[in-house]
Parts: sequence; structure tokens; C-alpha cells
Amino acid sequence: MAAVPDSGGDDLHRPGAQRYAADWARAVRRLGFVPLSADETERLLLVHTVRLGQAVLARQFSATPAEDVGRALVEAHLTEPRVLDWSVHALGHRFLAQVLPDRVHPADVADRVAALQGALAAGFARALRNRTFSQQERIARSAWQARDAVERALRDSEARFRAVFTGAAIGIGIAGIDGQIIEVNQSFADMLGYPVDELRQINVASLFHADDAAGMWELYQELIEGKHDHARVEKRYHRKDGTVVWTDLAVSLIRHDDGRPRFTVAMIEDITERYELQQRLRFQALHDPLTGLPNRTLFFETLGRCFERAGPEQRIAVCFLDLDGFKAVNDSLGHDLGDRLLITIARRLADCVAGQGHLVARMGGDEFVILVDGGDGLDDAVGVAELALAAVSAPVLVGDQQLAVSASVGVVECPAAETSASELMKAADTTLYWAKAEGRGRWAVYDPERSAADIARSALAAGLPAALDRDEFVVHYQPIVSLLDGAMLAVEALVRWRHPELGLVGPDRFIGLAEETGLIVRLGEWVLGQACRDARAWHRDFPAQPLVVSVNLAARQADDPAIVDTVAGALSRTGLPAELLQLELTESAVMGTAGEPLRSLRRLAGLGVRLAIDDFGTGYSNLAYLRRLPIHCLKLAGPFVEGIRAEEPDAPVDHRDERIVDALVRLAHALELSVTAEAVETGAQAERLRALRCDTGQGRWFGPPMPAEEITARLRGGEAAA
Repeated sequence: MAAVPDSGGDDLHRPGAQRYAADWARAVRRLGFVPLSADETERLLLVHTVRLGQAVLARQFSATPAEDVGRALVEAHLTEPRVLDWSVHALGHRFLAQVLPDRVHPADVADRVAALQGALAAGFARALRNRTFSQQERIARSAWQARDAVERALRDSEARFRAVFTGAAIGIGIAGIDGQIIEVNQSFADMLGYPVDELRQINVASLFHADDAAGMWELYQELIEGKHDHARVEKRYHRKDGTVVWTDLAVSLIRHDDGRPRFTVAMIEDITERYELQQRLRFQALHDPLTGLPNRTLFFETLGRCFERAGPEQRIAVCFLDLDGFKAVNDSLGHDLGDRLLITIARRLADCVAGQGHLVARMGGDEFVILVDGGDGLDDAVGVAELALAAVSAPVLVGDQQLAVSASVGVVECPAAETSASELMKAADTTLYWAKAEGRGRWAVYDPERSAADIARSALAAGLPAALDRDEFVVHYQPIVSLLDGAMLAVEALVRWRHPELGLVGPDRFIGLAEETGLIVRLGEWVLGQACRDARAWHRDFPAQPLVVSVNLAARQADDPAIVDTVAGALSRTGLPAELLQLELTESAVMGTAGEPLRSLRRLAGLGVRLAIDDFGTGYSNLAYLRRLPIHCLKLAGPFVEGIRAEEPDAPVDHRDERIVDALVRLAHALELSVTAEAVETGAQAERLRALRCDTGQGRWFGPPMPAEEITARLRGGEAAA
């Protein structure tokens, strides 16, 4: 058998070796985990195949290469036992046929192959054992190192804990589950004023403040029972000298390995200064800086708690007080005296109800509120209000000024279940407004029905501008009839609001609101324009029956410098002759007119417009001034006409009213003015007024206010009769 040179393995069957290596690689990857890629595994095993083939062909045989191959397989982490089994088996059955075909006879090299198989297995086993020993040694070394590190860390930790425990600025204490103190640091001892040794002899329960003892012991019991692992609270402790220290306390439960509570560790920080500062800040936040009374924040907190704990039948009451005319005091005497006055009033209010346990708070400005606590009903609340008014009304000496002060009080008392804090104070504010409107220096009691009416009134006021924009108003006309022959000579324009929800709303419900809000100028201008348009249509369609349209002017309209231009513009746009327009002003608005308003009246009269005084006899009745005004007509107030409403000639009549009407008619005629009687309800009234030479009348007897179409129909009927 020829030897193969050691230099390259060229005598091997290279394709066969590659196939063998490929089969070997596939078997290895199939039998276990391989950390190499398929190509890397095949290249590695091809090298080992060549080495094994060279060993078979070597002149001087040695099994060492096979042992090296076994060791190399382990180093390559091909350690699955079945890999070794396949490798040894394939070396005996497939190796010669694939790698050394036609080079050797199997019988000639049988001993060499067997030796290589044994060496491969031995090298594999020895390498695997060595690696195992090496790993075990590393594990043991790591375990010793870890234990040493743990022990060192434990010693370091204990040293650090001791350093922290001893030198910490906060107090640290350790106690058993029975509450007996085991150890404390110096900060803990200094905080409570005890020596460390003395603290080790006492139980934590003896340190609790009396007011907190029950709650603190309950918390401690929950900790040692394992219900909580930690807790943090702000609590008071008794110092040895009897003083109190406020602390921020954090307690943690330390357990045995099996989970049973072992002891507790408490860390406490002295927060006495911070607590006192917080209390001062809270007092400042909840009290008025000027008077020292509770402020609105504290009042509403207290009121909220009252509602929270109120039973189903419990009642609650407040008295909302406001000084009358306090702004005048500030404006005339200065804010310094005003502040001193407020301080005096606040002290009086607090003193007058202090014995009854009621809360007095300053809401702001000159407003105060009293929360009536424990009252039995409205009488108690009213009694508190009267006490407050009496306390305020006593003369107040501020500096060298003696001031007479009064106040108004709104009283609200109701079941707590029927309201809320915000609704209660809203009602109190509303009631205070009622008290001031009724004359000041008095109290008023909340009335739900009156409040509902006010709310409805406010809703109407809020809806007026939009209603005007949406053209929701309509003008009705009430006939003004000659008392001599019954002919309709004029009509009075009366505005109505066609409300989308309330239906047709009369002027008594919204004219006053329009005057208060200033919308009366826009509304009056619209009514004037509509009345002029309707009157122009009647004049065009019934020229033989000239019909005057009478339009009311509110006091604010009469005072408007642009009123003359407004009237002139309406006449110009509609083409209505000026003599067919009559403007009605109330007696109170006309009689006090001077300067520019008086000139406006004269300019209106200069346009040819008729002017009438409405409700004459109920205002100033300045007869001397009346003759200076450019007036054409007096409209007698309804109350005078009502006094002569007898249905039968022999029925009792109030002759005083009749004499007044007679005098007013004579006066008007003396001034060359015509007279219209309002509120004529019966035929008997019409007869008496005719007998008193009254010129015209209007009222239900002659027809109610009606749409323009019905006036047109009435004119058409009169034309047909003619």
C-alpha cells in the first residue's frame, strides 16, 4: 500500500471527501444544535475528513489525528452524543468507500480504521470531560466569588445602615410587634427629648398624643397584623417635657423569611414649624385679612359640610346682609374710615350671634353672611336677622366721625334636601335685593313664587332684543270715539309681543323691562313706524274718514335728542300727514321738562304733530306749567273714570271723582285742549262723561285693542253706513 504525502491530501478522492463532509454536516445539524452556519459546518468537517483520510494513508500510522478530530468536535460545540455515534459509525462503514475509493483495500486498513474510531471517541470523551471539569470549576469559582461579594456587600450594607442610622438628621426607631422600642438613633431621642437608653425601655404607645392615641394604635395594629406593609401620616407626639411635636411619620413592616411580621421601622421628621406655617397660611386663606372673619371660601366649605351631614328632615338657613349706602361712606370719608367701619360692623355681627354658635363670614365688600346653625325654623332665622340689624344700626364712632349705619338682610330657610349650596346663596342674594328695593334697613324672606316671577321677568328681558330682531311684535289699536256722536276719531297704538312660547303678551309685562334695559327707544321707533304705515293705509283707503293714530312716547324717548328727527323720518317714509299723528307722553314726563326736552316738544308741535298728556291727574298736575306746553289733548286717568261707573241712573256715584272730572274738563277747555276719557267700561260712564262735556272716550265700551285689519273693517263699515 502506497503512502500518501503529508503535504496536502492530494491522494484522497476530493469529490468523495466533499460528499462525505456534506453528509456528515447534514447529520450533525439534524441530530443536535449547531452554532455554525451550514457552509461553516461543512467546511469544518471537510478539514476533519481530510485529516482522517491522511491518517489512514500515512506510512507511519498514528491514531492521534482522530483524537484531535474528536476534541475539535467538542471545541466546535458539536457535543450531542448522537453526533459522536454517527461519526464513529460512518468512519467504519462509509469513509473508505467515499473518501478512499480504489486507494486501499478495506481488509488492509481495518485495524487502522478501528484505531481511528477508538481515538475519535476517546478524544471526544476526553475533551467533553475536560470541558465539564472546566465549567464546574468556573461555576464553583463564581459561586465562591458571589458568596464573598454577598458577604462583603452585607458587611458594607450593615456599615452603611449603621452610619445612616447613627448620623441621620431624621429620627429612626425600631420596635417589636408588641410596640416595645428596640433601638432608636440620636435624632429620634433628641426630637422627643429623651435619652436613647430611656427610649429603649418604653412602648411606642406611651408617646402618642392623647387625641391621636386610638387612631395611631389602630394603625400600628394593622401594620403588625400584616394588613399593610407601610404607612405614612402626619401625627403629634408628646415630648418628655410635655410639649407637642408634629411629625411626618413613615412606618414600614419588616417580615421574617416566611412572611410573619418581625418588627417595624419608623422614620420621623420634625415638621412642627412647617405645620404651624401651614396653619397660619390656611387661616389667612380662609379668613378675611381686614376683619378677621371667615371668608367666602371657609363659609362655602362649612356650608357644604352642613349639606353633607344634613338628615332628610333637617332645615338650613342663611342671612345675607349688605350695608346700605356704604359706597357713599367710602366716597365722602375715604376708604380708611370705610375699612374701620367694616371692622366695627364685623365685630358686632360676630358678637351678636357668637353665643348661638352661628358662623359669620365676610363675602366681600360690605356683604356679610350668617349661617344659622341648629335653627328650628324660619322664626329662628328671622330672629338672627333682627339681631344683626340691631347690631348694625347702633351709631358707630370712627375716629371723630359718628356714623349712622343701616343694613338690609335677605333670609332664606328651607329643608336641606330641597336645595343646594349654590341655589341657597342665589336665593339669599335675590332676597337681599328685595329687602333693599323695599326701603332698606329691613329684612325680607325668600318667596319661591316671587323668585319664579322674577326669573320669568328676567327671561323676558333677555329675550326682548332677539324678539325685536325676529319681528315678533305686533301693534293693536284701541278706538277713540267721539262722545257726542259715537264716531271713531282716532285709535291708540298698543304694542303686543307674539311670544313663541307664551303666546300674545301684553305691554304691562314687557314695556317696563324695555325701559329698564334701554330697548324702549328701538321698540318705540318700531311701533311709531308701524303705526304710521297703518294710519297712512287708512288715510289712503278712507280719505273721507280721517283717523288720528295716537302713539305712546316713553320718557326715555322724549328725552332722546333725536326724537324730532325720528318722528319726521317716520312721517316722511310713510307719507302720513303730520296732523293725523298724535304722540302721548305721561304727565310726569312732561311736567318736569325743561331745556332741550321742552324745545323738542315745541319742534314736534312745529311739525304739525298733535301732543297729548296721558294719565293726566296722577302726576305733578302743575297747572301753571301746563299752559306753557304745546299740548293739544289731555287724557284723563282711568281711576277718575272708574269712580263714575254706575250702571243705573239712581245707583250711588262717587261725586268727588265726578267733580274732579268736571274740573279737569273745564280746565282743559279753558286751555283750548280736547279731553279724552280712558277706561270707559259702561254705557252709564259714557253718558255721564258726555254730560260733563268730555270730548272723546276709549275703553272696553267702545272696543278693545284689535289688529289693524279689524280697524279697517270698522272703517269700511262706517263708510258703507254713510
